[in-house]
Amino acid sequence: MTGKTAPARRTPARRRAATRRPRFAIAVTVLFFALLYLPVGVVVLFSFNARKSLTVFDGASLRWYRAFFRDDLLLDSLGMSLQVSFVAMAGSLLLGVALALGLVRNRGRLGSLAGLVMLVPLITPEIVTGVAAMLLFKGTGIPLSTTTVMLAEITFSISYVTVILRSRIAALNPETEEAAMDLGATRRQALRLVTLPALLPSILASAVLIFALVFDDFVLAYFTTGVDPQPLSVRIYSAIRFGVQPTINAVGTLMLAGSIALIALALAIPRLFGRRGGLDLLSGE
Repeated sequence: MTGKTAPARRTPARRRAATRRPRFAIAVTVLFFALLYLPVGVVVLFSFNARKSLTVFDGASLRWYRAFFRDDLLLDSLGMSLQVSFVAMAGSLLLGVALALGLVRNRGRLGSLAGLVMLVPLITPEIVTGVAAMLLFKGTGIPLSTTTVMLAEITFSISYVTVILRSRIAALNPETEEAAMDLGATRRQALRLVTLPALLPSILASAVLIFALVFDDFVLAYFTTGVDPQPLSVRIYSAIRFGVQPTINAVGTLMLAGSIALIALALAIPRLFGRRGGLDLLSGE
């Protein structure tokens, strides 16, 4: 009887120990998120400050947002950043899709070597990439301008697109494309009508992600941009060297909101397409 009742007496203690919250881990987690997001929260808060102060909050106002939309230099930089982001997104998608298809379908040593080389930009410090791009452009006599920023961003973004699409392409059933060719489609038609539509959710998610990454990028843009116009991130850096202005807080808040929206959209696109696909199957379409 004693041997049977002893475990029963220890059971409540064990249950309490199992359900006890790890206070140290919770404290570390709270401290981590506080240090990470508290400065961002301060920037957002003081972007609505009615007073021209970075230490005293004196009521809510949209004063600095209106000042941003009246600043021609900042608006020109915003337009350049949008232009660079769109071009980099389109160029990296075009090259990244082709590279991902080639890497998945080439099973030889050359394909494995190319896949390894493709991962190098992801692990290389961005400042090294920026300096290398600047030296390349200056060594070839190409003046730094908006075009050089676009070329550098496209080159840097191809690896991200390839990594995202490569796993998706490997998961596709090759028999579907083979069946399309058995029905009379050429290899290009099978690629256009079967493979690319299946990759569309991943392509759109990659496009949104690349747009957000390029729009917020500073290091690569700083080393490859010309004198004027400059990307918005570089313009902000140039402005804060002479003192942080409340307008910069408004710009940073708008960039933060845009980046969060784009990343949320990139995460939601595959789910939306998956849900839509399931509804189409249920409806017989």
